[in-house]
Amino acid sequence: MTAAMNLIKLVEQFSNEDACHAYLEELRWPDGVKCLRCESPKIARLAKRKQYECGACGYQFSVRAGTIFHDSHLPLWKWFVATYLICEAKKGVSANQLKRTLGVSYKTAWYLCHRIRSAMTQDDALLTGIVEADETYVGGKLGGFKDRKDSARHRRENKTVVLGAIERGGQVRLRVAPNAKGPTVKKFLADVVSDNAEAIYTDSHKSYRGIADKNTRHEYVDHSADEWVRGAVHTNTVESVWSLFDRGVIGSYHKLSKKHLPAYLDEFAFRFNNRGNPHLFRDTLLRLVDADALPYSALTAHS
Repeated sequence: MTAAMNLIKLVEQFSNEDACHAYLEELRWPDGVKCLRCESPKIARLAKRKQYECGACGYQFSVRAGTIFHDSHLPLWKWFVATYLICEAKKGVSANQLKRTLGVSYKTAWYLCHRIRSAMTQDDALLTGIVEADETYVGGKLGGFKDRKDSARHRRENKTVVLGAIERGGQVRLRVAPNAKGPTVKKFLADVVSDNAEAIYTDSHKSYRGIADKNTRHEYVDHSADEWVRGAVHTNTVESVWSLFDRGVIGSYHKLSKKHLPAYLDEFAFRFNNRGNPHLFRDTLLRLVDADALPYSALTAHS
């Protein structure tokens, strides 16, 4: 399958369980099915049960075994539709929308969303070149404050800090943080930005002072003085990331819990970083095949 996936192709190619099962098998074992226990290639097919039996050790297993699909009673075609909708929607898809689309309960749709989301983890490759960094505040209720300082203070106290860094023309990294203080910001940037990055551009927030080193310069624009762009120095790219994420929250999710916010950030970053990938559906399914099972109890446990 080389062409980019779209909804029509999805319906045509994966309208039955046999087609979905065969495709997952191809993704999981491109060189032929091997036993999950002893890795023997001597496999017999139990076609009626959609399982395999190892000729060497007798172990029986399915293509779902040991993956995020394990123990799911949903037909694979519903998994495929949900995966396509989630990975292709720039602003995400809510559990309520999946509930209506797939004809399942809200609990099933919510759990399905989170299992797919859990496989969409952010990459760990370091950002290079020109990097923009910024912070935003998510959640809570922001009251109407005439005084700018009162408004900013309320925002800090009542919302969750999210730090972001993006390589111009490249990928984004997002992380929930306990605060936006200097040590926290510097630790985040050290984790996601290469020592050899050319420059880091930020606003004038004092937490970014001192992030430069002999390899990477730091320049900033002063928004409080109405300075938004100075030559190549600006934070427009990372601010566009926040804008897109905000539209997803407002338009699709409406509100996010602090507990699950890291997972939503991973989903958004994965989709954003694959914005030019014509094989996003396939690559997302590959992630699902490789991901560990996610028990419902783990999602609903108190933090």
